[in-house]
Amino acid sequence: MPLIIIIAGIVLLFVLISIYKISAFLALIITSFAVGLLNSMEPMVILESITSGLGSTMGSLALIIVFGAMLGKLLEESGAAYQITNKLVDLFGLAKIQIAIVITGFLVGLPMIYNAGFLVLIPLIYALAASTKLPLIYLGLPLCAALSVTHGFLPPHPAPTSIAFIFHANPNLTLMYGMIVAIPSIIIAGPLLSRFYTNWKLTPPKELFVAREFTKEELPSLSASLFTAVSPIILMLSGAIIQMVIPAENSNVKILKFISDPTVALFFAVFIGIYLLGIRKKRKMSDLMKTLSDSASGIAMILLIIASGGAFKQVLVDSGTADYIKVIAGGFNMSPLVLTWSVAALIRFSIGSATVSCITAAGLTLPLIAGTGVSPELMVIATGAGSLMFSHFNDIGFWMFKEYFNTSIKQTFLVWTVMETLIGIIGLIGVLILSHLI
Repeated sequence: MPLIIIIAGIVLLFVLISIYKISAFLALIITSFAVGLLNSMEPMVILESITSGLGSTMGSLALIIVFGAMLGKLLEESGAAYQITNKLVDLFGLAKIQIAIVITGFLVGLPMIYNAGFLVLIPLIYALAASTKLPLIYLGLPLCAALSVTHGFLPPHPAPTSIAFIFHANPNLTLMYGMIVAIPSIIIAGPLLSRFYTNWKLTPPKELFVAREFTKEELPSLSASLFTAVSPIILMLSGAIIQMVIPAENSNVKILKFISDPTVALFFAVFIGIYLLGIRKKRKMSDLMKTLSDSASGIAMILLIIASGGAFKQVLVDSGTADYIKVIAGGFNMSPLVLTWSVAALIRFSIGSATVSCITAAGLTLPLIAGTGVSPELMVIATGAGSLMFSHFNDIGFWMFKEYFNTSIKQTFLVWTVMETLIGIIGLIGVLILSHLI
């Protein structure tokens, strides 16, 4: 019954947005109430669940999204994004520009949560599309694929690292196996898949990016541009590496853990940008503050839509959908690798969160691997691959892609959902092949 209710909720959401043209934010709130009522939740309990989901999503993402938008606007208005993209084109050429994007996304995605990495790099994609006249989706999809794969497969990313501990897997070995599976996943779901959408005429949202021409004198130096853009990445990557090699109780590690937090790292990056891209170029502080204010106000509806996706997810969690899936999965009789992938995929479909799907599936399937001889490292990757499947309305990443690439609901399904599902399927195939070789 819960699965039927989920499907009914998805249909309702699609009808409200696509047919009746209701705002995605209002449609998600309406659907959250409808799904809660169908699951026999009391109205006040549904309301509490919605506000809890909105609050937790806002609490975890609001500052990251706002600081990311501020940094992106500074990179755009100063010309720093153009300076970097011009260098990328010079180094790789237009024919290999997707390779440059994949490498950048892969390196950024290792230490950073998907949302933060996406927000740091999306201004560069906008600038590349404007300067090279290449389709936005042709440049953006390889980035999304690289960030998504690192999110699901590879330590030191939080989700695979946490389930590596649950399965008692070696994180370094998990990283090595994950890299083998990651390469074909990124290539197929990124550069190759993007070729099916090159005739789409997508443009960035006007409030986030406006194409313009810069004179050579207006542009900041390449070093200042690069340092501003990669400063949050440097902080986060440094934190991830040092935490792996130095005991956690060390006071310096605690300080670095604070500084390398995505929110704090982006906060510092904004001030680095204010100085290097603004003050040093003789821009007035009042003009810089107006730029930051405009960037924050421009993402208000985007933030509300993403938060309402979190509310929808919370209603599904509080209604007991995840527990229902666990009961169903407990009766399956199959390979532990396929089982953990299937459970993670079902939970992902039900509640949207890849991280929650990973941890829930790992906790359920851990007792089933005793005595099977299956590699715990491959269990981590299989679980992560399953957690990327079937992304739809209850996934924050779905709404971020839709809003930042300015796509319709149908286009978001055709691109984002297909990309995520491809990564999940290729990940499982790669794990099964490795299981016969190890």
